[in-house]
Amino acid sequence: MILTAMNNKTPKAIKGYWSNGRFVKPEEIALEEAGPPSKTQLKAEADEKQALGEALLTLRADLMARLDLPDKLRDAIADAKKITNFEGKRRQMQFIGKLMRPLDPEPIREAINEQLNGSADLTLALHLAEQWRDKLIADDAALGDWLREYPGTDSQQLRALVRQARKDAKPEKPGEAPRHGKSYREIFQLVRHAMAQGPGEPEEPQA
Repeated sequence: MILTAMNNKTPKAIKGYWSNGRFVKPEEIALEEAGPPSKTQLKAEADEKQALGEALLTLRADLMARLDLPDKLRDAIADAKKITNFEGKRRQMQFIGKLMRPLDPEPIREAINEQLNGSADLTLALHLAEQWRDKLIADDAALGDWLREYPGTDSQQLRALVRQARKDAKPEKPGEAPRHGKSYREIFQLVRHAMAQGPGEPEEPQA
């Protein structure tokens, strides 16, 4: 027999119901309604964790070191990298998937995503370096702006690279897209390196 919370044994402010002599709270009702995860949900979670386990085999060492993985899982990953037999590798990956099940997948997802797409700071730095490279090639005035901000730059080297990049960019035939040669890439590397070092002081002339 089920009675409402209006029963004298229960304060009116509390919602729920009495069942078999026990008061059932609203949060317990919600859990009962939600029920346990379905077989489909459990299978999807297991498949995702096994896929994450496979991705761990190619994760960079510095990103792997950040993860709080059990030693048993780290050993299993190291062993999987050595296995060349298809069936043996398949069984090892199933074992890794099993070890992954109790783990929180979010930190692993973040590490894999960082390897694939780079961190937000790195992505921003790359975009800024690309913008500077394009400005230096497109506009003579950009060189002065760059040298004011990064006075330690070898200006002669940068000027030579810019001149060569402009030559390389000229299409052989009208209507063709600009070409990018070695100098184009070297300007990017020079700019990126200088930005990573940070703005510097002008070099003092030799005595």
